[in-house]
Amino acid sequence: MLYLVQVIDICQKGIAMPRPKRCRKICKYPNIWSFSPDESGNSETIVFMLDEFETIRLIDYEKMTQAECASAMGVSRGTVAGIYENARFKIADAIVNGKRLRITGGSYHIDSIPASSTISEKGENIMRIAVTYERELIGQHFGKTEQFKIYDIADGDIVSSKIIDTNGSGHGALAGFLRASEVEVLICGNIGAGARNALSEVGINLFPGVTGSVDEAVKSYLSGSLQYNPNTECSHHDHDHDHGEGHSCHHGDCDSHRHE
Repeated sequence: MLYLVQVIDICQKGIAMPRPKRCRKICKYPNIWSFSPDESGNSETIVFMLDEFETIRLIDYEKMTQAECASAMGVSRGTVAGIYENARFKIADAIVNGKRLRITGGSYHIDSIPASSTISEKGENIMRIAVTYERELIGQHFGKTEQFKIYDIADGDIVSSKIIDTNGSGHGALAGFLRASEVEVLICGNIGAGARNALSEVGINLFPGVTGSVDEAVKSYLSGSLQYNPNTECSHHDHDHDHGEGHSCHHGDCDSHRHE
């Protein structure tokens, strides 16, 4: 009742109600989530929204017009023009003044990231766990994962499991794929900072640094005894211990954690 009186009062006074912000469609998450200058004493970080990233991707990289970008994002051309102007200024500010650029947040929803057609819709009381999968073992390179094993859990028990192929490669595509598949928990081996950011953005709980059998890992998770290392990282460099050409993995210094 109070809210209604306030609305009537606003209308009588001729004060315009603010229009709700419309979510902008984005087609994919970035594979890289932050950029830092090699040499800079400036510690300031610029927050670069995902809808801003999408305008740069579509207009500057995909060479779309602003009208085409607006259509792809489901908003007006004027809205896109404003987002694009802000995005270009932030990039210029980062380059000119040596600031770090971090991609996160924004008013958006993901579009055109299909889940596997073999995955059914998750039930109301079901928890869904994904594990990077490679020949019954936990895959050790998240960004190169070609298959996940998906488990549906009810009342602490596994009610079903299925091996599915991924619909793309790269951190952003895999994070979007898992989100579309309604996954809540990911168990994996090595994983980089970009993938961590992507998973965090879509609200997936991460348990990295796990090795061994995929089935046993899920059972350990459910019993609260999963051994994992939250500081496990994976990056593409030519130093440390190699895992193939130009690829190396870095494991955190702290002891492994137990999920409880």
